[in-house]
Amino acid sequence: MGIFDKLKESIFGHHDATPATPAGPPSAGIVAGGSSTAPAAPPAAAPSTPAATMPTVDVAAMLDGKAAKTGHKVNWRESIVDLMSLVGIDNSLAERRALARELGYTGDLNDTAPMNIWLHKQVMRKLAENGGKVPPELLD
Repeated sequence: MGIFDKLKESIFGHHDATPATPAGPPSAGIVAGGSSTAPAAPPAAAPSTPAATMPTVDVAAMLDGKAAKTGHKVNWRESIVDLMSLVGIDNSLAERRALARELGYTGDLNDTAPMNIWLHKQVMRKLAENGGKVPPELLD
């Protein structure tokens, strides 16, 4: 499991963005024999089903709740270091560099300020892509 997956699991809990019920469409495609209309319907239904059942997790609410339980101020909305710490993940420079590589950072890993800013924005984007409701101001 990668660092981002650990982050996501810590925020989302055990919600899986991939539903475990795609059994209906494949069996529908197997049923009838040479009609061109029968195979066309299942591919259209398959992509819409996962999107409809994907859980939405309010990222800000989850993280604000965790932050309220700490005994100190946590700036998770701007700091990747605080965000990682808040969800119980090692926030060391080595871990942040590993996360940057995992997410495809192409900048200088020794120039930590731009890397940290990029990481925070990228993590927020990835959370949104994976079923998280992320405030718009955290995506830009």
